[in-house]
Amino acid sequence: MNLTQFQSGLAVIFSISVFAFAFAITSGCGEASTAQEQGTAATSIDATTTTRTDTDEGKNMDLKIATFGGGCFWCVESVFLRIEGVEKVRSGYMGGAIENPTYKQVCSGTTGHAEIIEIQYDSEKVNFEDLLAVFYNTHDPTTLNRQGNDVGTQYRSVVFYHDDQQRVLAETTKEQLNASGLFANPIVTEVSPASTMYVAEDYHQDYFNSNPNDRYCNYAIPEKLEKLKKLFGDKLKDEYKNK
Repeated sequence: MNLTQFQSGLAVIFSISVFAFAFAITSGCGEASTAQEQGTAATSIDATTTTRTDTDEGKNMDLKIATFGGGCFWCVESVFLRIEGVEKVRSGYMGGAIENPTYKQVCSGTTGHAEIIEIQYDSEKVNFEDLLAVFYNTHDPTTLNRQGNDVGTQYRSVVFYHDDQQRVLAETTKEQLNASGLFANPIVTEVSPASTMYVAEDYHQDYFNSNPNDRYCNYAIPEKLEKLKKLFGDKLKDEYKNK
């Protein structure tokens, strides 16, 4: 996908009332799971999960890793689970100051963590540039520490890179999009090195598919998925092409 195609796709999404749905949401991500216990600890994993040693799962499966934050991780996860070549998505927390944070702690906005997803993908089926395109097209990268009614540093737009190539691609894409004038406001997406990732509590995993009637999800996610299908229909897994 070249820059012209990328910009064309972005122009479409932001011309279809990209901001309208977000501000219509009556509750934020952190408020929507009142039926769930928010005080239990996340599953912690050491830094090798993000630095990817030769012996961990990702390398053994010949999968590459991408880590994005674009607001509530339920929304971001639901998008990338549908992309062909994405083998696994895990919701979690990264970039904070304390170990083993709970969802409740992260939602307080005091730990410094972002809600993120870790994507394990087959680079022969989908590349990092394609994942970046999907990322920028399915959230608002111009609002600092905010996506719709979800406000706080935990909802910041961020690319956590795992190697120098990802860093260069993430920074170059951001610079090109800012220079293009496509957005009325500057892109504020953070580009930072990946650090220890803490896997979120079990009930956050595959959240939208497991909770299709959740009020927050029904406001925030279906429109994202419609735009995903319109702009990247050729990159969807077969089971999602007709949904």
